[in-house]
Amino acid sequence: MKKYILGMTLCVISINAGGFNPPMQAYINTLKTQAKQADTGFSDFDAKRGEKIFLSKHIGKRGTEVSCASCHSQNLTSAGKNPVTNKSIKPLAPSANPSRLTEVAEVQKWLKRNFNDVYKREGTAQEKGDVLYYIKSK
Repeated sequence: MKKYILGMTLCVISINAGGFNPPMQAYINTLKTQAKQADTGFSDFDAKRGEKIFLSKHIGKRGTEVSCASCHSQNLTSAGKNPVTNKSIKPLAPSANPSRLTEVAEVQKWLKRNFNDVYKREGTAQEKGDVLYYIKSK
């Protein structure tokens, strides 16, 4: 019985190795499949690449230089602020805001909107996964 419990525990840990809830892990797996289709050399998402994407500055859709950190700040455990509306943005890091990265539809909506705001295009599957791994690491 102990071996069975240990085996089941290890199985659950390996399924949720990224620390995402099951619906988010399914979304991550979909992004991995898409990333692999786009690049056969793809192996996994990377938080370091995600950090570069998050911090890199671009001329955004409003014609000004922005990055993801422009709104969310470089410290993802702190609140951010929308520079256009001046509305406060709750911390992006799940360690500071446990509701982050829990709802797939919400994550998809904001990834699409924010990539369009900063990059003037929708992010690739690899970019999205890298950014999600970076956010999750904080």
